[in-house]
Amino acid sequence: MLMVRPQIVAWALLAPATIYLVVLFVAPLVQVLFLSFTDPKLSANHFIRVFSAPLYLRTLGVTFQAAFTVTAACLVLAYPLAYVMARSKGRLGIILLAIVGISFWTSFLVRTYSWLVIFGNRGPIAALYEAMGWGEMPQLLFTSFASTLGMTHLMLPYMVMALYAVMSRIEDNYVRAAHSLGAPPFAAFRTVYFPLSLPGVINGSLLVFAIVMGFYVTPQLLGSPQSRMISQLVAEQVNELLAWGFASALAVVLLAATAIVITIYNRVAGLDRLWGD
Repeated sequence: MLMVRPQIVAWALLAPATIYLVVLFVAPLVQVLFLSFTDPKLSANHFIRVFSAPLYLRTLGVTFQAAFTVTAACLVLAYPLAYVMARSKGRLGIILLAIVGISFWTSFLVRTYSWLVIFGNRGPIAALYEAMGWGEMPQLLFTSFASTLGMTHLMLPYMVMALYAVMSRIEDNYVRAAHSLGAPPFAAFRTVYFPLSLPGVINGSLLVFAIVMGFYVTPQLLGSPQSRMISQLVAEQVNELLAWGFASALAVVLLAATAIVITIYNRVAGLDRLWGD
């Protein structure tokens, strides 16, 4: 009987996924990097333009600010919800989990358009202002507030599920032991439960931050021109100006900025904490 080496079997199992990633992920990234230096001729002018023009530096700052704001908002909103879901052993936890899970089956575009209706001139907020006699509704659509709120709404389920996955594995006995040793509820949470939930905080924060850095649809539909993000500039350069080289340079800068943030985190805390080690 022919014996196959374990290494050959392992490589054979890895081959389909490796080919898939190389063809659909690595190769396009290499092409984008190539275009950023060669279109229309070999030079680094596109990158010099990005870092010398105040417009692009401001847009990069707006992108980082939006990513940090949405990540912080999602964490503040998701942590108590995930805590209740993980600690509730009855029907409440199942209902909350089902509600959060259903949101994953709703398109980003549909949920974004729902905010257009809510904040619109004939939406429920405008009707409330009219019914209460508060005068004209303030401008909500096409503002940085609307864009941030929409992105927070879209990314909240990701943060909740990342936190819930870790919190559901935390044994109740740890908190009971702290109580039995005389720790009040908040002290037990601060010294026992919260440190054990940190891998979920880190998982969710990095996931939300990385996705928001590349958001396009929501800020395009809900945001203002003054709060444009890098992804919107990339689309503008490609769709309106056909400047593939400069658009590629912007995309490379966005990818590099995200990688730098993750690298800094790795130096400070270590990516191994993503898996709870």
